[in-house]
Amino acid sequence: MSIMLSSPSEVSCNKIEPVANEESDTNVILQSDGDKSSNSGFCGYLLTFFSFIFVFLTFPVSVWFCMKIVQEYERAVIFRLGRLLGGAKGPGLFWIIPCVDTFRKVDLRTVSFDIPPQEVLTKDSVTIMVDAVVYYRIFNPTVSITKVENANHATKMLAQTTLRNMLGTKSLADILKDREEMSDQMEAVLYAASKNWGIKVERVELKDVKLPTSLQRAMAAEAEATRDARAKVIAAEGEMKASRALKEAANVLSESPSALQLRYMQTLTEIASERNSTIVFPLPIDLLSGFMRR
Repeated sequence: MSIMLSSPSEVSCNKIEPVANEESDTNVILQSDGDKSSNSGFCGYLLTFFSFIFVFLTFPVSVWFCMKIVQEYERAVIFRLGRLLGGAKGPGLFWIIPCVDTFRKVDLRTVSFDIPPQEVLTKDSVTIMVDAVVYYRIFNPTVSITKVENANHATKMLAQTTLRNMLGTKSLADILKDREEMSDQMEAVLYAASKNWGIKVERVELKDVKLPTSLQRAMAAEAEATRDARAKVIAAEGEMKASRALKEAANVLSESPSALQLRYMQTLTEIASERNSTIVFPLPIDLLSGFMRR
């Protein structure tokens, strides 16, 4: 049984493919850097050769140190003597040479983090506290390792500064009214800045906008005054419509004496239904005048 360890890059392992057209430039830069780093010099080749000899002499124990596994959602970035060795490896099984190869695992799953509440001065000079949540993932593991020291921390710092700078150019009314639009704009800015780190910002959501206590009271008073004014207008319109209806009813009754008598009888019926012990029957004025003449 023989194991080929002459070149780990020749082992059948998958490389990360670009997921979007915007990432092609990053992959070209990565490929050129890999070509430059492939030249390890005479000492590098010598150390690699002795490592092969050591692996061969300690076989099969050395196999357990050469064989590594990464999960479906992970990729491995391998360095040989400090230089990048090809592209990212995985998922599954890949091989390294002990003593000369090191590797770092990168998680490709979507990650979320909360932006701490940021004090923002809006365009109309109102101080507010805003927090948000950002969803992102690493689409190029090699770039995220070689181009930035800590991609996750850098993304968090970038999100905080972007939130303050963007909301500082908007008025309070725009922030409260167009929160979804603010989130989309912030997502576009973060993606444009972080794609060179191998990171894709997928979504940004503004969680809460906290106003000063004095401003909250002022806005509550304004809203209450607006509701009271609207209620008064509605009540006035109702009274106006009721007055018009009463006027029309009075005109109809004045033109028809029989209708007036019918209304008189209906009123008596309503009084009797209230179970009063004393019922006063109002008499027409013409009838009372007849009695007074006698």
